Order: sequence, then structure tokens, then C-alpha cells
Amino acid sequence: MLKIDDLKVRYGGIEAVKGISFEVPEGAIVTLIGANGAGKSTTLRTIAGLVQPAGGRIHFQAEDITALSPDRIVSKGITLVPEGRRVFPDLTVLENLRVGAYLRKDREQIEHDLNWVYELFPRLKERSWQAAGTLSGGEQQMLAVGRALMSRPKLIMMDEPSLGLAPLIVKGIFDIIKEINRMGVTVLLIEQNANMALKIADIGYVLETGKITLTGPGSELLSNEAVKKAYLGK
Repeated sequence: MLKIDDLKVRYGGIEAVKGISFEVPEGAIVTLIGANGAGKSTTLRTIAGLVQPAGGRIHFQAEDITALSPDRIVSKGITLVPEGRRVFPDLTVLENLRVGAYLRKDREQIEHDLNWVYELFPRLKERSWQAAGTLSGGEQQMLAVGRALMSRPKLIMMDEPSLGLAPLIVKGIFDIIKEINRMGVTVLLIEQNANMALKIADIGYVLETGKITLTGPGSELLSNEAVKKAYLGK
């Protein structure tokens, strides 16, 4: 579904991503794990069109999307849940969700999808008229995911969805990721909580200083001694 070939990204003179190649099969949950500064967020931002690559190609459903603008990439079916949630604090929950559907014209279907998001996240329905900035961290994360789903993505990319959240809330977020995937949305996830990410991932890639050093099924990486030592605190 998504194919990255020899992707390179530079910030000034620093090469943040050093020619990585990987694939995200349709219907899968794929995770990139690695330390801070490994190039994970840069990779997602480049796929989303927010950063221009210095080299390499990005193909989505066999179409080259490397040079497309972020809005065109969203219209193709890729959406990003950014690190730090980035909800619009002065807009209500409902207004934030409607912003997620800004490229869509199918009004009836938008209402249907709004109800679907409320089913996934009943808390958002309860707080639909509340300003997003007054929500808890966990609720803001739910809103960020819900807003991304309102664009009807084929592929949802999530950047550190569990960051700064209490363990119980983290479990809930990962349950939702599995549920979204069950409903037919492909997931590309980057996550500091490597243990949780690898438990739900079909495929995992380990990124170290801009290069992919290991790849395999999530369950296999979970039992890999080098991964355990570096990322699982064992």
C-alpha cells in the first residue's frame, strides 16, 4: 500500500534520514521504533508532505506522491495524528472533528462518520460542545485520532500517541488503534512505548540514527535480545 524507497531527509547540513526503504502492506499495523532523534517523526512528516525529501520516492497505492502538497496527500487517503495532539484549543470538540473532514463534500456521510467517531470515543460525545483546550491529555489524544478519522483515511499515521499519558489511558489508546485497524484502516505507528507497539504490530522496523537496522514481525522483535536491551528495558 505504502512503499518508501531510499528516502533521505536533510535539515541544513544534517542528514536526519539516511536512505531508508520499507513497506506498509494494506490492512496491517506497522510500527517504527527507535530512540529520540532516530528520524521517526521526520519520516512520518515527510510522508505527509510537511517536509520535502532530499532523495528517494514515496509511493501510495502504486502512485508516486513524493512531491504532492499535504492537502493532496490527505485527499489520497493518508492522514497524520501529530505528536503532542495539536488540537485547536479554542474550538469545540465538534468543531475540531469537523475540521478533519474539511476536504470532504459528502455531507450525509460526514454525519455518519461523526457518529462512528462518537461510538469509538463516547467521552468526545459527552464533551462535544467543550473547548478542546480544556480536555485532559487522554481526551485530547482521542480527539486528535477522531479528527484524523474524519478525513476517511485508508492509512492513518500516528506519532507518539501514548506520550505523556497515564498507563490506563495508554491501554485504551492501543485498544482503539486495534479497533480502527479491525475496521479496515491501515496503521503506521511510531511510539516510545516499544513494548506496547510491538505487541500490536504485524511488522516492526527499528530505526537508529536515520537507518533501519532491524525488521521483522512485531512478536519476533519483541523477543529479540538486542531490542529487549535497547528499547524494552530488559
